Amino acid sequence: MSFNVADKHVVVVGAGRSGRAAAELLVARGARVTLADAGAAPIEQESQLRAIGVAIERGPHRQELLGAADLVVLSPGVPPLQAPIASARARGVPVIGEIELASRWLAGRIVAVTGTKGKSTTTTLTARLLEAGGFQVTAGGNLGTALSEQVALSQPDAIHVVEVSSFQLEGTETFHPWIAVLVNLSPDHLDRHASFDEYAAAKARIFRNQDEQDWAVVNADDPGAMRLAGSARGRRLDFTLEGGPANAITVEADHIVHRRDGATTPLVPLTAVRLPGRHLLADVLAAVAVGTIAGVHPGDMARAIAAFNGLEHALEHVTALHDVRFVNDSKATNVLAAKRAIESFDRDVVVILGGRDKGAVFEDLRAPLRERAAGVVTIGEAGPVIERALDGIVPLHHANSMAEAVRRAFVMAPPGGVVLLAPACASFDMFEDYAARGRAFKESVSALVTEIGAEER
Repeated sequence: MSFNVADKHVVVVGAGRSGRAAAELLVARGARVTLADAGAAPIEQESQLRAIGVAIERGPHRQELLGAADLVVLSPGVPPLQAPIASARARGVPVIGEIELASRWLAGRIVAVTGTKGKSTTTTLTARLLEAGGFQVTAGGNLGTALSEQVALSQPDAIHVVEVSSFQLEGTETFHPWIAVLVNLSPDHLDRHASFDEYAAAKARIFRNQDEQDWAVVNADDPGAMRLAGSARGRRLDFTLEGGPANAITVEADHIVHRRDGATTPLVPLTAVRLPGRHLLADVLAAVAVGTIAGVHPGDMARAIAAFNGLEHALEHVTALHDVRFVNDSKATNVLAAKRAIESFDRDVVVILGGRDKGAVFEDLRAPLRERAAGVVTIGEAGPVIERALDGIVPLHHANSMAEAVRRAFVMAPPGGVVLLAPACASFDMFEDYAARGRAFKESVSALVTEIGAEER
């Protein structure tokens, strides 16, 4: 595909990591670039961007600027229906997302991973399995390195493993994964998307440009994911913990296996899997499905899985104090993720919930909390909403800070119990992002351990 921006005026909207990377890529390809950001705060790396010729405009987005552009590129956090953006589109200005922009210049194949929960774990482990198989691999997208940063390194034999969110997918037109992975689907980001159907439609764009030579890897245990993938034109290799289709990556006895045509091929012993929780095992199956399609030897996959201890902020064991474990799952930014985190423990869990509500149905947590929880501590803007949704299910307390939440949760947890940060919400009311929230949790736990240790001395 020929795509040329030389001497074109391109406006990049949003100066986050993806927007800055897109601006640098566009300059390298000969475009005249304006980086527009609605915030008033200084932009990270602003001096470097100006030095390479990027014009920077802060404040409300101007229709005059966007409407006169040859191309508008949106960062993932920028809602595409803002009036100036919609006006530019109505004037005939092409409007695309950063993922779409970068993908037009990639030389290698794309493995794209989306879903409501588990994208980052699946993306990271998939990249490691492919590396173990001898492929040249880059990983990023919504996770870590922006796809625009990978273009310069792209070679025809490279595989780009890309985590893609609904925000990124809604800005795609020609984005074409060789393998598209849908790990699950449930309501999320309903503060941004008008409905669950709109959210699902954005996710479905991962399959939009695939053909019969491509592959779709889908969670066969998730009815919503299966419905969404029903129109996918690629070949299928699904994964399942429940039995599922005749051709699938699944678990039998003590192995992850490939079941097809009535035969079963052992691939990876379950003893190699270091990740806690049934939902993380499903992420492993998804990665193994991609590795199987790519032809990675089972022994190489087993070694890569055995060396993978999970991601920071994803069911991360922090420490134990007086026979109470502390677990950080700050990446649990929606109800499905929080539910699966809670279900990873049998009993006596005290859950820290709250943050910025994304239109979640917190009542969906009532059943797992009733079965497993010793209490809930709420934080942030969504605290009152969560407390109403869970009233009468478990003891509830509200905390005004992460330090207070950790202390209250520790007091509520019985010996042998778990204090679990699984917020089911976005972090932006109190923290810069989920990682900052997770670090605050760990710092608060460390301070509590130090304090109690000093008292005991």
